[in-house]
Amino acid sequence: MKKRDYYEVLGVARDADITTIKKAYRKLAFDSHPDRNPNNPDAEEKFKEASEAYEALSDPEKRQVYDRYGHEGLKGVGFSGFTDVTDIFSAFSDVFDGFFGFGSSRRSRSGPTTAVGADLRYDLTISFEEAAFGVKKEIEFPRRKSCETCKGTGAAPGYGPTKCSRCNGTGQTGMSRGFFTIRTTCPTCGGTGVEIKHPCEKCKGSGKVMETRSLTVTIPAGVDNGSHLRIVREGEAGDHGGPPGNLYVVLHVQPHSLFERDGYHVFCRIPISFSQAALGAEIEVPTLDGTHRLVVPAGTQPGDLFRIPKAGIPHLRGSGRGDQIVQVILKVPTDLTERQREILVEFEKIVGGADKTEWKKADSATYNKKENRKDKKEKKERR
Repeated sequence: MKKRDYYEVLGVARDADITTIKKAYRKLAFDSHPDRNPNNPDAEEKFKEASEAYEALSDPEKRQVYDRYGHEGLKGVGFSGFTDVTDIFSAFSDVFDGFFGFGSSRRSRSGPTTAVGADLRYDLTISFEEAAFGVKKEIEFPRRKSCETCKGTGAAPGYGPTKCSRCNGTGQTGMSRGFFTIRTTCPTCGGTGVEIKHPCEKCKGSGKVMETRSLTVTIPAGVDNGSHLRIVREGEAGDHGGPPGNLYVVLHVQPHSLFERDGYHVFCRIPISFSQAALGAEIEVPTLDGTHRLVVPAGTQPGDLFRIPKAGIPHLRGSGRGDQIVQVILKVPTDLTERQREILVEFEKIVGGADKTEWKKADSATYNKKENRKDKKEKKERR
């Protein structure tokens, strides 16, 4: 099924500010909230759709990607929306708390509170070329997964969590002070609303066990230093069988010995000799794709720039590539042979007079300008 435009989903203009976007999302989420529409099977899907649109448009980086490349562009950075309503409550607790009257976790009518697990971060270093063209990397990281013995409940097989005797399953206790009632997290159950009287031997009642997770991460072409990939449900397990959090892979691109990156363009400096600059030449220039023969015209000056089209970084989303910018620098020899020295001395004698003449002309013009300013100043003072 084709996804609707996110701006259309929220009913806002494409240039809407974050305040307008948040206000529109609040209204939609309130109207389609699953807890307010228990008998409407379409409400949850509308709630997910609005939340996915809000997640994309409330993040400046995701919004920029979406504006340029649409839904396909967001897929390239690991954005895939939400698959579970509980994920939404956790991600946007600041939007829900104190507005809807619903918490960021959901308590089933017959069981304990289930909460989304913690997100994890993994820092991955890749080479300049891997960032440019993409790569698949095998990573390993520790995480807490749901205990298979107790299915994440924390209770031994044959037993189950029981309603907390102190808070009666609410997860909170109240204390009256005059006209006010102060509610705090229940110290007996820690806010879960349940007690584990027969804990699972494997996880000691926590419902989670440690594991080393192995994963293949696909890094798209065109990523840059600091880019991050979100891998859904590869974080830590949630409480009492709740869904796992997400894994965020943060990319660190190693600097290259020759190339520098400027957006999608690649910049490099190439040395040439005096004779190549003066007479012109064809030189071989290294690129990300191999060598390229570059024509240096006669009379090229040190610092001149040349462009090699489509030899830069592939665009992260969509087709096309940047260019390679080549700056030529003059390489001055430091160990001349006697014959080379004789030739240069002879060359200097030939062009030296012309150079001095040009210098004298320029110097004379500068002198005359100074004298003119001096005369004008003296005339003004005499007045």
